[in-house]
Amino acid sequence: MNCELYIVNFIGTLAHCHIATLPHCHINTLSYCHIFLTFTQNLVIMNILLIGSGGREHAIAWKMKKSTGLDKLFIAPGNAGTAKLGTNVDIKVNDFELLWNLAVAEGIDMVVVGPEEPLVKGIHDFFISKKSIKNIPVIGPCAEGARLEGSKDFAKQFMFRHNIPTARYKSFTKETLNDAFEFLTTLKAPYVLKADGLAAGKGVLILDDIAEAREELSEMFSGKFGNAGTTVVIEEFLKGIELSVFVITDGKSYVLLPEAKDYKRVGEGDTGLNTGGMGSVSPVPFAQGDFMKKVEERIIKPTVEGLAKDKIPYCGFIFFGLIKVDGEPMVIEYNVRMGDPETEAVMPRIQSDIVELFKATVDGTLGSYQMKMDPRTATAIMLVSGGYPGDYVNGKVITNQEEINGSIVFHAGTKIDGEKVVTNGGRVIAVTSYGKDIDEAISKSRTNAEIINFDGKYFRKDIGFDLV
Repeated sequence: MNCELYIVNFIGTLAHCHIATLPHCHINTLSYCHIFLTFTQNLVIMNILLIGSGGREHAIAWKMKKSTGLDKLFIAPGNAGTAKLGTNVDIKVNDFELLWNLAVAEGIDMVVVGPEEPLVKGIHDFFISKKSIKNIPVIGPCAEGARLEGSKDFAKQFMFRHNIPTARYKSFTKETLNDAFEFLTTLKAPYVLKADGLAAGKGVLILDDIAEAREELSEMFSGKFGNAGTTVVIEEFLKGIELSVFVITDGKSYVLLPEAKDYKRVGEGDTGLNTGGMGSVSPVPFAQGDFMKKVEERIIKPTVEGLAKDKIPYCGFIFFGLIKVDGEPMVIEYNVRMGDPETEAVMPRIQSDIVELFKATVDGTLGSYQMKMDPRTATAIMLVSGGYPGDYVNGKVITNQEEINGSIVFHAGTKIDGEKVVTNGGRVIAVTSYGKDIDEAISKSRTNAEIINFDGKYFRKDIGFDLV
């Protein structure tokens, strides 16, 4: 009997080579059978729980859905976009007990955490504490590692301890307010004030006037940012161009992901109020060659090695918020998850199977993993609700998505209302496109951003303007 009769397209149906027939097979067919058996033995099909509801999570879900290693995907709580890729479950990101119950009930093999808040609050530690029932690996650091984002004072101390280039700083509390005023006089304008804890992206103030800086500092200590402002970090201002660099690490090895540049200001030309992000571009033209060698040698490697030296276990993403100052990279901040809207440009540029990457991160094989990246440019334009980042109204019907051509639509603040998709946040949808360069990619994104419609829609038309 010929072994080839037993080989069926693996993608279509599950098949196998009949071991008893292998001695009678032609040598080439025998080789194919061996390859097939090795492939099926090594392939691990997983049920995965993705936590979060933004554009970042939709982009990660979109990428995971392309994996041969994914069986079922659950997203908690998800959005209207993720509902098309898996099963949305209405559980809040910080309800650890319900998330655990879901994981057990659905046979979850891995948890991927999108946003920072559950990481800082210890979701990884919570799942570890349930180890005696079932060991479910988590992509996202333990609470101690998450302090890199959860406490700016902790992050600055970490950087100084491990000689990682960053701005001069001091940290203060309400009891040392006068010392803080004195430190401000040693700095040149503008003045940078950072609430130590998580403040929903609003805890950083950059002020040109020292009197205004003193007033804002007093307000921060009076509860302007709640408990996040109990401690305030005051930094010297760094002038340069910013970018975001990402790695995934198991605490020993790391894999470098595509870098990106995002645009925080709501107005064109980087004017107006800060937002969660109005768009992104990847790759970043100046983040190549010698500059990236400096980033790895001076920042990435010392960070991963520093975590090991400090005996801080870490399994997940590290987002390096960098700034190029006179040609040299310096760290503005750490985040312990992927950025948003950077992820909407980064994920499309990853050609490797991301579920395999996650598996390598938790099983100790990350050191031999080879990342493949798409050489094309990817750009994302964020469509936001009218009034954002101030007051805005949810529930606006979103139309014309089916008319999009040549772009990928990632949902952020959306939900399903009956048979309609409606707005459910300030940042609503990211429109991502490929191109041979920034101009071509952004032109496609801009064209399709015009097509999608909802009442009050606004987007920046100049994403990438400073890189062209």
